[in-house]
Amino acid sequence: MSEQQLNQQVESILASMTIEDKVGQLFQDMAFLGDPTKPNPFSGAESVESMIRNRRISHFNALGPSTSAEEFASWQNQIQEIAKDAGFKVPVTISTDPRHAFTDNMGTAFKAGAFSEWPESLGLAAVGDPELVREFADTARREYLAVGLRAALHPQIDLATEPRWSRASGTFGESMELTCKLAPAYIQGFQNGSELGPESVSTMTKHFPGGGPQKDGEDPHFEWGKEQIYPGGMWDLHLEPFKAAIAAGTAQMMPYYGQPIGTEYEEVAFGFNKGVVTNLLRDELGFEGVVCTDWGLITEHMIMGQMWPARAWGVEHLTPKERLVKALNAGVDQFGGENCTELMLELVAEGLVTEERIDSSVRRLILQKLQLGLFENAIVDVAKAKEIVGSPENRAAGLTAQKRAVTVLTNQVVDGSPVLPLTTGIKVYAEGLDPEVLAKYATIVDSPDSADVAIVRTRAPFEQRGKGFEMLFPSGSLDFSAAEIERIIGIAAKVPTILDVYLDRPAILTPFVDSVAAIIGNFGISSTALLEVLFGKFKPEGKLPFEIPRSMAAVEASREDVPFDTENPVFRFGHGLSI
Repeated sequence: MSEQQLNQQVESILASMTIEDKVGQLFQDMAFLGDPTKPNPFSGAESVESMIRNRRISHFNALGPSTSAEEFASWQNQIQEIAKDAGFKVPVTISTDPRHAFTDNMGTAFKAGAFSEWPESLGLAAVGDPELVREFADTARREYLAVGLRAALHPQIDLATEPRWSRASGTFGESMELTCKLAPAYIQGFQNGSELGPESVSTMTKHFPGGGPQKDGEDPHFEWGKEQIYPGGMWDLHLEPFKAAIAAGTAQMMPYYGQPIGTEYEEVAFGFNKGVVTNLLRDELGFEGVVCTDWGLITEHMIMGQMWPARAWGVEHLTPKERLVKALNAGVDQFGGENCTELMLELVAEGLVTEERIDSSVRRLILQKLQLGLFENAIVDVAKAKEIVGSPENRAAGLTAQKRAVTVLTNQVVDGSPVLPLTTGIKVYAEGLDPEVLAKYATIVDSPDSADVAIVRTRAPFEQRGKGFEMLFPSGSLDFSAAEIERIIGIAAKVPTILDVYLDRPAILTPFVDSVAAIIGNFGISSTALLEVLFGKFKPEGKLPFEIPRSMAAVEASREDVPFDTENPVFRFGHGLSI
């Protein structure tokens, strides 16, 4: 279909819609996997069926773990049937946060479950190969399509220049150059090229104009993390990956929650910021796709049993209706995590928002539904979904990527030879490994005293804060506790010890560099993949996608917006040994 024909079809559909149907397009709320006729157990929000029938919403963010492809596909089909029965002029678009790795955070990403299991984006960055990124994205695209997922709320191409930031695991790390190299492959792998088509999953690239420079590393999901600061004057650096994303054809863009401090722009959250959304993104950078706010900017929400305020940073004093007006005036098309259609209808009735303004955003949203072929192919084949999602081939590809991403930081010489790779048949004391998998390689013992080698798996440290939703965001100090340092060094004093650390953000590894036999960094890896590397069945390729600071004092003295800015890091960006 030509561009002219598409535009004519958009106008025809738009002309057939009521104002209620149009307003419904401007909202994308959460839909919990399960019975769409029942309330959302995560937020307490009304049911998906109610939002479809009563609020005329046709964009939903799939929430919750995926237990099976059949369940997911059947759920999607049920939603499409509800919309059809409700007399919708357009099919429903189902989106999702990442679902192919190890993160388990209801607000940012889900463990792979039924889908093939790959390393986090940091792991793809550790390999640094655009072809691997494209392979991952193409695999994920085909698995998404099979269950009816047509919009990816990713990639996350922020630069992780603040080591404490809890969102680093979803990025490609600290380097602007590496992120610019990998982001286009990710976008075009998901979209099946630079333009949307029936085999595409649209990408909502985030978080414009770069969410990494968080004051003290705190995240703007929370009021205490709302400030983005630029003490090094690096605003333009953080913008570069988004230029690459636009050139690659990303269909959608998500501004972050943060408010810029000390820049030329108004000090309000980016979703309300006309200078950022219209003047910079639209006019200067030429982005013509959909702009959707991050979730929950307009109204307060119940999340995991707690009431959280709207993330209306800088405009907390405005009413929800005034926030809607300010965001529309800023240039956004859609409100993520919101369903307050009644407020928008009131604004139209009061003459504070024109139908013409609403039409300008609805056109973009309908166009993308048409480009994706949703009008013809909203219903998916449940049996086919079972064949494609998590297939043996896809799982094998993900396992290989996990192994490639392993990053060897140290490998000491013990008894005349490097400790890695290990020899099959030795006695191993292990923490955090699947014993059934380990038993294929070694004799498992219960104490370091009787072992030839110890393997200790852990993760980058964080401060335990609050409860519920806040606990899902690892924040604060990167130091291991004194007790944990003493415990690990105590094991290493008895037997050569391999310390494997899940680096969802950097960790202060200084205490272990001279005391353990080897330090491994992983970015999401199964016991099967890790042991293949440790026992020499596979040679890893990983190089650090960020630096490992020497101390928390060095982190605190560094500038939030400047990459590679901690003094004398223990391991620099790009470090990784061969074994």
